[in-house]
Amino acid sequence: MTVLPDDGFSLAAEFPDATHEQWQRLVEGVLRKAGKDAAGAAAEDALSTALEDGITTRPLYTSAGGADSAGFPGFAPFTRGATPEGGSVAGWDVRQRHERPDPARTNEAILADLENGAASVWLAVGDAGVPVDGLATALEGVHLDLAPVVLDAGGDFEAAARELLGLYEKRATAPESALGLLGADPLGHAARTGRHADIEERTAVAAELAALCHATYPNLRAVSVDALPYHEAGASAAQELGCSLATGVSWLRDLTAAGLDAEAACGQLEFRYAATADQFLTIAKLRAARRLWARVAEVCGVTGAGAAQRQHAVTSAVMMTRRDPWVNMLRTTVASLAAGAGGADAVTVLPFDHALGLPDAFARRIARNTSSILLEESHLGRVVDPAGGSWYVERLTDELAQAAWAWFQEIERAGGQAAALRAGLVAERLGATWESRRRKLDTRREPVTGVSEFPLLGEPAVERDPTPRRPAGGLPVVRRDEAFEELRARSDAHLAATGARPRVFVAALGPASAHTARAGFAANLFQAGGIETVQDPVSVDAASAAAAFTASGAQVACICSSDALYAEQAAPVAAALKAAGAVRVFLAGRPGEQRETYERAGVDEFVVAGGDAVAVLTGALDRIGVA
Repeated sequence: MTVLPDDGFSLAAEFPDATHEQWQRLVEGVLRKAGKDAAGAAAEDALSTALEDGITTRPLYTSAGGADSAGFPGFAPFTRGATPEGGSVAGWDVRQRHERPDPARTNEAILADLENGAASVWLAVGDAGVPVDGLATALEGVHLDLAPVVLDAGGDFEAAARELLGLYEKRATAPESALGLLGADPLGHAARTGRHADIEERTAVAAELAALCHATYPNLRAVSVDALPYHEAGASAAQELGCSLATGVSWLRDLTAAGLDAEAACGQLEFRYAATADQFLTIAKLRAARRLWARVAEVCGVTGAGAAQRQHAVTSAVMMTRRDPWVNMLRTTVASLAAGAGGADAVTVLPFDHALGLPDAFARRIARNTSSILLEESHLGRVVDPAGGSWYVERLTDELAQAAWAWFQEIERAGGQAAALRAGLVAERLGATWESRRRKLDTRREPVTGVSEFPLLGEPAVERDPTPRRPAGGLPVVRRDEAFEELRARSDAHLAATGARPRVFVAALGPASAHTARAGFAANLFQAGGIETVQDPVSVDAASAAAAFTASGAQVACICSSDALYAEQAAPVAAALKAAGAVRVFLAGRPGEQRETYERAGVDEFVVAGGDAVAVLTGALDRIGVA
């Protein structure tokens, strides 16, 4: 405890310091009021949350947490930032992505972005973007000595790189003024496509480009260590970090074998990570990534600034939704704030309509303005390591680094990243992680606003031009909304074929005070599957409920009320609904000891918070006859 000098202005000095044990006793009292009996550490455990990678978030963090020292900004292990000032007065590089195949329209979008806040260009080239021979058109009017150009060309990286280098020469751009990244990424391409046969050949080509950049273009990097294929396949934060480390180490081996020294090899790499709406996990991930890479560099004999990891953070495509896409603005705002606070050198905010296709001008403007507001109005870039000193963030950074290092070591024991991809180790582990997370999504323990929670069936559809298809065949591409999106698509097809959506009749029994909570729960649940709810506000007995059900045009029904009214009315109402033709009768809530009574009367299924919503909704659509 720090002892302050007595200056005559004491503040609470007469009160003793609170202890951890006192705090635990207060927690025990709160838990007892909630009907939970736990004492001491068990009380604290009751308020803890389990994350992926074996990490648990605690309700209270103190200096006794045991996290390692984060060091100082600009010094190894670079946890607090790659430069002494953390970020800079200018903040991070606002980098916008472009993947429209039409070079002329892409050029219009690039110029608009650069004129209105973007600082660099991330350009998809080849099959998934602008044709290689259209690169000059796409970059017409772009000052290549001012705006860094980052290429994402997949298997066409050599042709795209040569085209860009030729463009520098044609426009008389001084070699030292060429900025950006050529985007060579054979391992990432293999992860996405499953093409492993030519990795060695492609790696040799990438090494040649790296040697050329090192010798001739001092501000141009050649190699992208892209962790997005792993994140988009369902990887946890530690798995994403471990795969990026293994890929980076593989590049150090290949580049030093091609003649570069270790420091020069490190200087040719740029790492790309996903930023999610879990802001603290994103901050910790970026901080842990720098710390881990500094350790790799140290083992390779690289110290000083050469060991600092260059980071490009991209807001997660996994979290983007196709329904109610406007909510994506909130997700990307939190993610970009976390990326900036985590110390990313460049940040790409995906437009809110990214999951629907190619963005329009409005979506691109909102995306770039998200960073602009954080930088110009919130001045986030002026703060050195904004999250530093938070015991929670420091501990989370440490635990995440430990978990990532363990996964990295396992990949290395398997022969390295290429071997682990070929053997299916990476796909197996990532698949298991996503399966566990998918169960949380299906049960809505991980809610998706606008999709699994608070859906809006009547929202106007947002139409966009289709995005060019990326080559597939390797790791899968997952989304948080995928299961509910399939259900909503079935509902849309039914609407198009019949003129009406599938319906569920909500038999709300008793006064509003008795049924509102469960009726709201049921409406939220069924609408998440595209099933329209029809509620009768005057159901007071079995006969009126059956009559209202018949008038509703629904085929399934859900009884909603309080436990007390269930005991009196649920059984006769269920029997009446069955007699009126309901193919399935649900009851909102846990049946308790009345289960057999309700089931004999005609209740087929009980829907509760935490239940498998996808299974319930799939069964309901099947019963209604929705294809």
